[in-house]
Order: sequence, then C-alpha cells, then structure tokens
Amino acid sequence: MTAQRLAVTLGDPAGIGPEVLVKAFAALPEDPGVTLFVLGSLSPLEQALNEAGLEIPIRMIDRPEDAQPGPGIQLLDPFKQSLEGLARGEPSALGGAASVCYFEAAVGFGLAGLIDGVVTCPINKVAVQQAGFHADIGHQEILARLTQAPLTATMLMTQGLKVAHLSTHLSLAKAVGYVRTPILMDKLKLTHEHLVAWGYPKPVIAVAALNPHGGEAGMLGREEIDEIQPAIATLQTQGLDIRGPYPADSIFNRAIAGEFDAVLALYHDQGHIPIKVHNFSASVTATMGIPFVRTSVDHGTAFDIVGQNCADHEGLLQALRAARLMLQQRLDAF
Repeated sequence: MTAQRLAVTLGDPAGIGPEVLVKAFAALPEDPGVTLFVLGSLSPLEQALNEAGLEIPIRMIDRPEDAQPGPGIQLLDPFKQSLEGLARGEPSALGGAASVCYFEAAVGFGLAGLIDGVVTCPINKVAVQQAGFHADIGHQEILARLTQAPLTATMLMTQGLKVAHLSTHLSLAKAVGYVRTPILMDKLKLTHEHLVAWGYPKPVIAVAALNPHGGEAGMLGREEIDEIQPAIATLQTQGLDIRGPYPADSIFNRAIAGEFDAVLALYHDQGHIPIKVHNFSASVTATMGIPFVRTSVDHGTAFDIVGQNCADHEGLLQALRAARLMLQQRLDAF
C-alpha cells in the first residue's frame, strides 16, 4: 500500500509556525504509512531547532516525489528568496509573501494529485494584506481562489465535538444576512457529503439556532421559522438526518454527549468558542469543498511569544492525525 503523502506548510516564518513544526516532528512516532515533507524556508527552521534544543536532520528536496517515509525533516522551498531582514514577532510583507507562497505551492501539488493532503501552520491576515493579497483573508479564501471551488466551508473539530460553519470571515451583521434557506441547504449537504467521505455512513447533523432560545416562536427573531426550519425539512425529505434548530446555549453540550455527529454553527464565534473552550490545545480546522484533504492548527501566529520556546505543538500533531484519519475514512476515531 502506498504511503500517504502530506505536505506541511510553515505558515508565516515570523510567527510560531517554525517552533511548533520542529517540536511536532520531534514528537511524531515513526509511521511507514505516511510520507511528510515541509514547504517552507530553511533559516527559520534552523533557528527554531536551535532555540528548542533539538537536533533533527533537514534534507532539501526539489519535488514532492522526492520525499520518502522516515525520520527527519524533508524540506521543499518554493519561495526561493532570502528571509534576511525578516522581523520575527511582527507582521510584514516578506512574511506574508512567504506564507502565501508556501501554501499556494501546496495547493498546486494537491490539485496535480502529487500529494494526498495539506496540513497548515498559521498565517497572519495583516501580513498577507501587506504582501498585496487583498482578496485573501485567510487559508480558506486562498483555497477557494486557487481551486475555483464553487462552495467551501470550514469544520472545526476536537475530541468529542465537530462543528461546521455556515460562515466564518464575515462581520456579525453580514453573517446574520447570510442565514438563508438555499445557503443553509448547500452547506448542510456539503457537510453531510464530507462526513460520509471521512467515515460516517449515516451522519447526524444538528443545526444551531441564530436567535436566543431559538427565537421563541418568532418573538426574538424569525430566522428559525423563515429560513432554518424550511432548509432542514427539505433535506429531511431527501434522506439526510438533519435536526434542529436547537438553541445555541445547549446544542454543543448535546453534541459532546454523543447525540449528534456534528453541529452546523451559523457564524464564526458561535462555532469557534465551544470548540476552543472544550479543548483548544487539540482543536483542528478542516476545509470542505476542495478535492484534497486540508487540515490546520486552530491557533494563530502568536507573535508575542516568538523565540520564547513556549509554543504548544499539540495542535499540529492533532492536525496531522486528523488528516490521516480522514484519508483512512476513520474520522470517527478522532
């Protein structure tokens, strides 16, 4: 059986990506079933190894096909520019350009079928903007641009809880306007399809309400009646096990207790907060709607702790584990 090939992107080289990456690679058990290589630059990795007191051999490669299973870091540098003068611990055009370059290369390899999945370290939205990528707020927008996917969605997951999102990078005012029956149906069908592909033959998906107490029969808002319930009812007639809407202050506890396989949250913070309160250090982001697996750490570049050797690498270990389980159709084991 051919080993799964996963590319790990360094993220912003001025952030904690290099530190969590070298720590995660040092902690990874030997696994002949996976081939890992890194898309990034040499100098930040060497600096991170020195600061962490780790000795991990780094081997430069030119193509994904050159990577082989085994210990050490296999590094492919698509940026091919010096990072001399990069100010660590702050956003910059140089760091933003490098981080987008690493990720764009990974997406290209995924579209070409040269890798099975991408695991990403954090990029910085300000740095990406400084580098001139004004339409790209984050990884998901870059993915949508490069893959030309008609519909993408984010799912956050940690042990015992999986939360898909109707919207993410929208203001709260715009997110409320996004709660519409056709959009709900599309995102719910996308979530159902990916859960089936990842190992849930008959997934149960619950939908969070938008308004307090689920709208109280329209007294606190009508989105549940006018938009959410019709979407759920239509999908139920198509054989999907979609339930709700349930008040957001109780739905996540019910999911953690095992009543649902996943929850659809209706905006960024509604879904992110329960995941990160439940188990932030082990939480992972996955992208739905693209033709290859993509997972990511849930934390940011943490510029304030760069160089202090205190960044937690558990999120990257879990992102790598989740990617492998998705490819094996065993995400229910996460």
